[in-house]
Parts: sequence; C-alpha cells; structure tokens
Amino acid sequence: MKLVLKILLTAIGVIILSKILPGVEVSDFLSAVFVAITLGFLRLFVKPILIFLTLPATIVTLGLFLFVINAVIILLASSLVGGFFVSGFWTALLFSLLLSLFQSLFNPMLEEKN
Repeated sequence: MKLVLKILLTAIGVIILSKILPGVEVSDFLSAVFVAITLGFLRLFVKPILIFLTLPATIVTLGLFLFVINAVIILLASSLVGGFFVSGFWTALLFSLLLSLFQSLFNPMLEEKN
C-alpha cells in the first residue's frame, strides 16, 4: 500500500512540476503514473550501473556528478514514456532536483509511527 502511495505522490509531483517548469510536459495523470513507475525502475536498475561506470568522475567531483546521472535518468524516462517530454539537459537537471525536493518533503508523511 505504501508503494502505491509513493507512486501516486511522485505522479502528483511530476504533474505539478510540469505546470511550473517550462520545457516539461505531461499529457495526463496516467502518463505521470507511468513516469513515476519508470523512474522507480530506472533508479533501481540503471542508476547503480551508471554510478559504477562513472565512479572516477563522481569521486573527482566530490559527488556532484550524481546530479548529471539523475538528469540522464530523467531524460531516459522522457524517451521511454509516451506523453512525457523534457526539452533538454538543464531542464532535466532542474526537474530532478525539484522532484527530489518534493519527494523528500512528502514521503516522510507515509512513514508509520509506532
């Protein structure tokens, strides 16, 4: 249940950011849900491979290269999901930063308190 809520929150974040940021377009809520699911899979499977392959660049830049990897993940999701478009690298970078901020603000609300 918590996973479904996280996907829905990410989809809402994608829609909100598409309204705010020029260069990011989402056709409908279903596309935003597919974007959230695709981002989850890409972060789970592709991101660790990219981090491993670019480890020297990540070390030299003291971890700042991870922002580039996040932008590449957003651009990859843009090419995989129909109805989701990101215009360029800098837009993807800003989108990934703002989506991470959105998720860090709202995902703690889903944690169970004992």
